[in-house]
Amino acid sequence: MLSGAPYGYRYVRKSDTSAAFYEVVEAEAKVVRMVFEIYTQQRLSINAIARLLNERQVATRTGRGRWERSTVWGILRNPAYRGMACYGKTEQRPRQRVTRPLRQRKAIPSRDVGGHERPRAEWIEVPVPALVSEEMFALAQEQLEKNKRHSPRRTIEPTLLQGILVCEQCGYGLYRTSTYTSKQKLNYYRCIGSDGYRRLNGPLCTNRPIRQDYLDEFVWNEIIRLLDDPGLIQAEIDRRRDAARSADPLRKRAEELRREQARVEKSSERLLTAYQEGLVTLPQLRQRMPTLQKQTQAVESELQSLKMAAMDESKYLQLAESLTGFRTKLRSRADALDVVARQQILRLVVKEVLVGTDRITIRHSIPIPQSGPRSSGPSIPPAGATGLMSAPGYLLRSGSHFAVAQ
Repeated sequence: MLSGAPYGYRYVRKSDTSAAFYEVVEAEAKVVRMVFEIYTQQRLSINAIARLLNERQVATRTGRGRWERSTVWGILRNPAYRGMACYGKTEQRPRQRVTRPLRQRKAIPSRDVGGHERPRAEWIEVPVPALVSEEMFALAQEQLEKNKRHSPRRTIEPTLLQGILVCEQCGYGLYRTSTYTSKQKLNYYRCIGSDGYRRLNGPLCTNRPIRQDYLDEFVWNEIIRLLDDPGLIQAEIDRRRDAARSADPLRKRAEELRREQARVEKSSERLLTAYQEGLVTLPQLRQRMPTLQKQTQAVESELQSLKMAAMDESKYLQLAESLTGFRTKLRSRADALDVVARQQILRLVVKEVLVGTDRITIRHSIPIPQSGPRSSGPSIPPAGATGLMSAPGYLLRSGSHFAVAQ
């Protein structure tokens, strides 16, 4: 089922003694690990990573050309780097429409089918040596998904709540608009569904605009209050450390690799025994032994990657020690931070903010206790937005189970 190997691997064809497999190319594997580390830890954009690789003159697979954004994006999405290559990811289906460039050239498409991605459940997984840990790959996928919503695109002046505001009434997102008075310029957050000019039948909801400066200040004060609770943060760290320690997929994969390692070692021993007994000639031994050695190296490389993933849980302990200092610095510098720095902190702990007619609901990324002091202003329900809609998603948000508003 394996085909051409992605960047970081070399495809080894099947032989009489072994099936086809991926062999790790260590020079390329270092580049792959660097790309994942820069994207997940330093939070550089895909364009910045491609520019960095070109500035450092990192060679591509062919040695010709330059690094493009699409290449870096493909590396970050490829599941082979976490130890599971996938077959049958795309399929040929009829084209949905004739594209504008074809119309401008007054040309007819040479084929009436195009490649489309199949559902993730239909992919066929094939174990290969892992180059990054499951945790780092998951962080990269989460960051890719966040960037779809949080991308600044043509934003001239960033706002604190950009990309995370949702209308509680109709489920659409909110955008920033402005108006002028005789003295000053006022910015508002306005629901897309309340714009009558966007639809023939008029607006979808009656939610009124809300002042940007009022809402930004209210949400930021709530985040400072959240981060100032050491017990809450420590409980979340303990929960994630326990989950990482008892991760069944990693343990199951390690057992499979040890069985594969034992099988390859037995094959090598049998081959040497056959040579000693005169059943195999020296040329035959030299032909078969390198393939078994490459399989052994591939298994050992993946076992080492799993071992490094298990060691990552010790970072949670270091994180707990550094959080106290982080909260102290944040408390003293919170008022001096600019909008971009506040955005980074906010998006770490807030999933989305629901704006209703008479209340604001902050959906946190970590559990919030049911009891505790509340600040003045609109009510803020605890984690999961209890008392609101029970569905986990919203219109124009990933995982939405709501029907499209009519």
